[in-house]
Amino acid sequence: MDATSEPTSLLVNARTDGLKVRTRDGDALGSVHALMIDKRAGQTRFAILAIGGFLGMNKSFYPLPFELMRYDGAADDYVVTTDRRVLEGGPSWANNAPDFNQAYADRVSSYYGVASTNVDASEPGPTL
Repeated sequence: MDATSEPTSLLVNARTDGLKVRTRDGDALGSVHALMIDKRAGQTRFAILAIGGFLGMNKSFYPLPFELMRYDGAADDYVVTTDRRVLEGGPSWANNAPDFNQAYADRVSSYYGVASTNVDASEPGPTL
């Protein structure tokens, strides 16, 4: 995100390098690059998955609604609950991250068939 971006309710740079991710079939998939946390509610809304690449180069990044992941305490990793082909066909980037505004959040949510998440900072957040 650049300095001209609209403010959002998401904390974007919650770095989590090292959290392993696997498919629902048990195959290694990649890692959680970052978590996007709703600043108002304190809940994780999206995980940015880093997939592919070699020695940290040529990775692709996939935003995934966090509700499509589950934590496996026995293996100490996360499992993506959607099919790998669906994930790899979804919104992604390699070099320049998009502006994660409301339109992009809606696109990601729509692709995965989940309810849209409000990321517009000017909109009222959830009532706690």
